[in-house]
Amino acid sequence: MIGSRPFTANANLPNASPAGGAATQGIPVLERLVEMCEPFVEETQHYKSLHFAPSEFQSRMSKRKPDRLVLDYTRTMMGFLMFAGRPDRIAMIGLGGGSLAKFCHRELPQARIDVVEINPRVVALRDEFLVPPDDDLFHVHLDDGARFIGRSTRRFDVLLVDAYARDGIPPQLASQEFYDSCRKALVDNGVMVLNLYCKDSDAHVERIRHAFGGATFDIHEDDGTNRVVFACAGDAFLRPTAAPLQAPAVLTPEAWSLLRPAFARVVSAMRAQL
Repeated sequence: MIGSRPFTANANLPNASPAGGAATQGIPVLERLVEMCEPFVEETQHYKSLHFAPSEFQSRMSKRKPDRLVLDYTRTMMGFLMFAGRPDRIAMIGLGGGSLAKFCHRELPQARIDVVEINPRVVALRDEFLVPPDDDLFHVHLDDGARFIGRSTRRFDVLLVDAYARDGIPPQLASQEFYDSCRKALVDNGVMVLNLYCKDSDAHVERIRHAFGGATFDIHEDDGTNRVVFACAGDAFLRPTAAPLQAPAVLTPEAWSLLRPAFARVVSAMRAQL
């Protein structure tokens, strides 16, 4: 361990804009901090990790390649590119250390990316993890993810959900109402991908299937901790079942080399379950 330090909040807490005026419309973002664990950063020779507790990390970044996806489940989540090969609008619920946000920002420069994070102390660590600054195509919103999706007037090609609090997945991101809102927030044949790291993942999957019908499948990562669920607002999952695995046109050769094993697992799981 080269360095380990707790993060101390300061007066310039979040470098993010409240979506829809969240800070002024009664959304108790700051009040809920008492229910959240204080994020802190641990640093080794090769990696920088975001933690809420010493025994678990929420995100990990390679110091040599900050935009590289280090964790297997994040590579699996990028499997949406097998079905939405050139997305125009992507929404992400949960910033963490920004692994997926940075990767999508680099590999999908044409996409508008909206990242939603409820914890301002996590948002305040964005520079620590080299999350890009906000611009016309990339924006970090300080807001409740369920509220953001439920009130969105735009529809998304892709929705990525990977959000956790001290006690696991927040209740507002686990309800049938939330999953129904996710379905409505997607364009025709849009894709939602969720990372479930919880004991009651079967209950979540049932709610997702209720919202999306039969257009769902899931993958248990080899380490047994993460379960990644894919759901489609249409029939896009049925189209490539007989096609060989091919690199999405938007990916660089380096990115495809990194993601190909995970994409092979995605296609295998889809073919087995649909």
